[in-house]
Amino acid sequence: MVAPKRPKHPHVVDFATSIEPSTQQLRFFLVLSEELHFGYAATRLFVTKSALSQQMRTLEKRLGVRLFERTSRSVALTSAGRSLLPEARAAVEAIDRLRRAAEVQQRQLAGRLTVGTIGAEASMPQTRAVLGELRRQQPHVEIQILSLTIADHLAALYRQEVDIAFLRPPVSDDIELLHLATEPRVACISSSDPLAAHQRITIAQLNGYPVVNFPPETPREWWSFWAVDPRPDGTPVRYGPIAADIEALLHAISQGEGMSFLPAVARDFFSRPGLTYVDVDGIPPCTSALAWVAERRYDPLVAAAQRAAQSVIRNRTDS
Repeated sequence: MVAPKRPKHPHVVDFATSIEPSTQQLRFFLVLSEELHFGYAATRLFVTKSALSQQMRTLEKRLGVRLFERTSRSVALTSAGRSLLPEARAAVEAIDRLRRAAEVQQRQLAGRLTVGTIGAEASMPQTRAVLGELRRQQPHVEIQILSLTIADHLAALYRQEVDIAFLRPPVSDDIELLHLATEPRVACISSSDPLAAHQRITIAQLNGYPVVNFPPETPREWWSFWAVDPRPDGTPVRYGPIAADIEALLHAISQGEGMSFLPAVARDFFSRPGLTYVDVDGIPPCTSALAWVAERRYDPLVAAAQRAAQSVIRNRTDS
């Protein structure tokens, strides 16, 4: 005996054979519900009116209810359409949250990021903030800190001994930077020098003082900036002994063999017997920065460090 067929309600579909609506169709439904005009909605969605109309008919078929009342002059939501609108919006928002969560997971990296630092840059607040944010964003990335010397801190980037570096510009054009902080430069001189009794001096008062020199492989642009060479009045700079790292530089100064210009924060990080730091008028400030070789800007680990630094900068600006 053949079972009798159940009568079908004209506005109800058989859910056993229906197909679930797509996210695109729900997005189209939301836009059309706002515009109530197929032409305007199609323009917002970058589709044709006929394509939008077809998608809405398909959506209505899949849901089993009529969503819009259409005439040649107007479009209006039906009672069913108004009732389903919050659910459609919630469904689209849920999909968007799912997609964002998936993107976060895609950005979760693994591996080792080798970070170069010069001087006391590893201890600077801005450096610690960036590395802390990077650890928060990328908990599976191992961060290795490598201390670099004056002579090799830029070369280490080129040789890929480090992936990124926290350093003090200037740098050459093929190294990209995110500036993190700015501060004055001070003169580091021997405590036995007569100028050590002054709280503030002019750059002209240092004319004739030998400047502790850098190794010859140090990039000339960086060398000139930190030696303040040339001087504002054109006085030639006299160079003293060569120092490859910060400790050698500080030792030479304490022995009265020369002087150097350092970031003002050196007062806190490089306090040594025999050294005095004096404010100097007439020289531009210095900056600290995150640096990487331009051709590696899209390396996943390098890009992750950039994003962390940008987050720190944005948070600092907003606060």
